[in-house]
Amino acid sequence: MSKRILFKSIKCEHCMDHIKKALEKLKGVMKVEVDLQTQSALAIGLSSNEEIKEAIEEAGYNVISISRI
Repeated sequence: MSKRILFKSIKCEHCMDHIKKALEKLKGVMKVEVDLQTQSALAIGLSSNEEIKEAIEEAGYNVISISRI
């Protein structure tokens, strides 16, 4: 299952890496791609929206939406 996560507040490569590492730690997530220009991430694997949101917010960023694609 793939999910598109939209967030705000990322401004640099460091932010992207921080979000990517936070999502990669989640059980069931197999691949993560973060895009600075679209302020979004693609997470491939099985993880709940609540777990994804919590991981990103604990990393210091705000989630706008999470949608299944």
